[in-house]
Amino acid sequence: QVQLQESGGGSVQSGGSLRLTCAASGYTTTMYCMAWFRQAPGKEREQIASIWSNNGLIYYADSVKGRFNISRDVAKNALYLQMSRLKPEDTAMYYCAADCIRRGQSGWLAPEDYEYKYWGQGTQVTVSS
Repeated sequence: QVQLQESGGGSVQSGGSLRLTCAASGYTTTMYCMAWFRQAPGKEREQIASIWSNNGLIYYADSVKGRFNISRDVAKNALYLQMSRLKPEDTAMYYCAADCIRRGQSGWLAPEDYEYKYWGQGTQVTVSS
């Protein structure tokens, strides 16, 4: 099976940058779609970015658009999230997910339409003011 491991989290001041890495191991043949999620205490999990290797489609949530950049290195089975101009509201546990299945048709690349089979343990990002 597939294992995902996030790294790169930490504490940073507002306006700072971090780069998260998701390393995948195991059988990764079907992982054409990967995504980053985050969840803050007391809040629902939020999909913030996703990427499809077969057609190059990329999705960003409005909350991070223009500040975060998602990318993949398919050969290395790695997923990245470059975060810049960080804000206190970006504070959350960040999770990597892979191997999506579309379950609904709410909209174009709508996060709620996709389920992800594999998940990492998460890496904490804390942004101070």
